[in-house]
Amino acid sequence: MTAPTSDDAVLDVLIVGAGLSGIGAARQLQDRCPGKRYAILEARQAMGGTWDLFRYPGIRSDSDMYTLGYRFKPWRGAKAIADGPSILSYIRETADEAGITKHIRYGHKVVSAAWDSRSACWTIEAERTADGSRVRLRAHFLYVCAGYYSYAEGHRPTFPGEENFRGRMVHPQFWDPSIDYAGKRVVVIGSGATAVTLVPSMSQTAAHVTMLQRSPTYIVTRPGQDAIAHKLRRMLPEGLAYAATRWKNVLLGMFFFQLARRKPEKVKARMIGMAAEQLAPGYDVDTHFTPRYKPWDQRVCLVPDGDLFREIREGRASIVTDTIERFTEDGIVLASGQTLPADIVVMATGLKLNMLGDIVVTVDGVPRRPAEAMAYKGMMLSDVPNLVLAFGYTNASWTLKADLTAEYVCRLLRYMDRHGYRSAVPHVDPTVQTMPFLDFSSGYVQRAASVLPRQGDRRPWRVYQNYFMDMMTIRHGRIADGVLQFDRQGAATLPQEDALAEVQS
Repeated sequence: MTAPTSDDAVLDVLIVGAGLSGIGAARQLQDRCPGKRYAILEARQAMGGTWDLFRYPGIRSDSDMYTLGYRFKPWRGAKAIADGPSILSYIRETADEAGITKHIRYGHKVVSAAWDSRSACWTIEAERTADGSRVRLRAHFLYVCAGYYSYAEGHRPTFPGEENFRGRMVHPQFWDPSIDYAGKRVVVIGSGATAVTLVPSMSQTAAHVTMLQRSPTYIVTRPGQDAIAHKLRRMLPEGLAYAATRWKNVLLGMFFFQLARRKPEKVKARMIGMAAEQLAPGYDVDTHFTPRYKPWDQRVCLVPDGDLFREIREGRASIVTDTIERFTEDGIVLASGQTLPADIVVMATGLKLNMLGDIVVTVDGVPRRPAEAMAYKGMMLSDVPNLVLAFGYTNASWTLKADLTAEYVCRLLRYMDRHGYRSAVPHVDPTVQTMPFLDFSSGYVQRAASVLPRQGDRRPWRVYQNYFMDMMTIRHGRIADGVLQFDRQGAATLPQEDALAEVQS
């Protein structure tokens, strides 16, 4: 490996990742902080993040596009639950319209970031994926929009006898476009959003598709198109119609989430009842559609226009709830003794979570691991200066929180400029009680307990998973809140005298 080359010019902001969050962050930075010098480093050779990486059949959003879309750019597509290529086009259009594309350096994977308090600057080292050479950049502010899961590997459990299976086996994260499943017997292992997307798509041409699940998930039908949104478009200017639809969907989402928290048994019964209504009489919903957990202890899966239920009802797909005993040459033997014949097995077994894109972070030579830090407002890490990470909601659209985070970064940068501050760092009071970052029982979250940061039992260390509360805190709350500390000339300060004036920033 050659010695790293260096870009001597210091950036104001370095954004890591050119996906949905990174492009949105750049657009808001340009609009709200004009004149700031920034660059985007993207490890892959294309923008789009998740929506360019995943290419499996039927790839689509699991949130409506009026909330998954950016606040500043109306979603014009006909479908509320949109396909992956349409979402990718939306991201690219956003970048092209704002002139963001020229700021992206593709094939640059950030491997380390070192903060130096004397210069109030990050030194970032990135590997050029084309040849393995390295480059160093310097930036005053580091904004990590690298998502929350590893692009290099998914969660892939192994099963006895896999080596005996003569068919094709694939993980959706690494879908091989050469796979021909027409007329083939397909088994999809998993019951999350990826599985419920794959099954109705593949069943259109496969001989039969079986979704093999260890335990059921809550699956709810939602219209593929938003009739109210289309009506509002005809009645109102585009921006106003989009804003009204966005708020309608935000409030409905919050209402149903809170209802599920307050009356879980009633909501559970209703969800299972709705599933039963879309299946043939006598279908065993107790076995296949009745989860062991309460609604929203894990993410609810959406199926547009009931496509999964339709495929099951019409016999092109089926669900089996069981565990795997072993693979054979031409199928899977289950613990119950049943054998599932298969030509193709799709391992929709989940993601492997990471934080900060696996960047090695040091502050004045001391390593700082996210798991050892507490999350400030769900976006900064305790004792790590001038670093923000984009992390969306688990109970709503990712972009709702990502948009708020980008607004906050711009407010923070403007505040620091006005007062001559070089750095901002949150310090946690030792009396704050530590809690898990995500209150979710999903397997991918539980597996990442040693990777995710922690949250606290009070503001601003709580992660509320509530758009309205975050909006009030992030968009309208004080920057100088007594927790975030600032450095002007090498000494940390708490600007109490500026707190009142800053409310209007």
